[in-house]
Amino acid sequence: MLSRWFGLLALAVLISAAGLVPAGAASRIKDIVDVEGVRENQLIGYGLVVGLQGTGDSLNNAPFTRQSLQAMLERLGVNVRDANMRTANTAAVMVTAHLPPFATNGTRIDVTVSALGDAKNLQGGTLLVTPLLGADGEVYAIAQGPLAIGGFKAEGDAATIVRGVPTQGRIANGAVIEREITYQLNAQSSLRLSLRNPDLTTARRIALAINDLMGTGVAEPTDPGTVRVSVPPKFRGNIVDLLTDIEQLIVEPDLPAKVVVDEATGIIVMGQDVRVSTVAVAQGNLTVLVTEDPQVSQPNPLADGQTVVVPRTQVDVLDDSERKLAVVRTGISLQELVDGLNALGLGPRDLISILQAIKAAGALQAEVEVM
Repeated sequence: MLSRWFGLLALAVLISAAGLVPAGAASRIKDIVDVEGVRENQLIGYGLVVGLQGTGDSLNNAPFTRQSLQAMLERLGVNVRDANMRTANTAAVMVTAHLPPFATNGTRIDVTVSALGDAKNLQGGTLLVTPLLGADGEVYAIAQGPLAIGGFKAEGDAATIVRGVPTQGRIANGAVIEREITYQLNAQSSLRLSLRNPDLTTARRIALAINDLMGTGVAEPTDPGTVRVSVPPKFRGNIVDLLTDIEQLIVEPDLPAKVVVDEATGIIVMGQDVRVSTVAVAQGNLTVLVTEDPQVSQPNPLADGQTVVVPRTQVDVLDDSERKLAVVRTGISLQELVDGLNALGLGPRDLISILQAIKAAGALQAEVEVM
């Protein structure tokens, strides 16, 4: 009996603790901000893939492949300057990779290899030593290894089957980091948190949450996309602990009232705070349908005549007269707005025109962004 009483007490504590979590789309700070200096860097390089089964670049159509192949062989002591090379087992490729933050010398990263010329398939190929450069032109990694291709291509005289992209592949742990990007995180006296979705209210809520944790005003929103945090004395030289505590704080991001419209695909996305003033909406299209049904007319038996094609045209006019005027009330929720527009029997294209017309009338209290 006593154990049951303790079980009920523990359940009550859990329920009361759950009620303290703010309602809505609450998120950890680490999921909505980036820390200045903790970032990836893009690397790129040009190299050669060898070992292909006749699916590489045709050297006549890819002069850069021919030049690269000649230069590589000459560095290895093979003179092919005046030779007529016809190999199709080599392909010129671009190699890309992401250099993680705080990556150290000797660690490995994945690389992506993409054909540059007219190679048909990179399956079975091996990437030769390729330096990977950063935006400053310095070499930060060296890539080499066999490719893993996710697609394939099979063809015959009358049919071809292609799955995925056989001219692109990856090499897991295919590059070795040779140069580090120095950034002394622990030496910083202040940090800047960059919001992934800039918003004044969200920036203020993040600053308030950090100040409540620290007990002092160490955080200050400087603009909609940045919160500046001064490192407290007890965390000097140990910013990792400070960031670990800050990242776990829960805040509720504020979202602007926005309607995003993609004209190309007919996609409409509306935020939860979208509201409309009282407005009457009617929608109707005038459709003219012209149908051609030609008939063949033949002469009577033994008659002196010719077989001719007689045109027959039928014209129908649809004016959607059964559609009525609908009233959309003020202050309704997003669900009520969607239900009201759906009740008019509208498709995505018509909804886009209706929303733009409501915005033009000044009744849509939201920003409309057309992609």
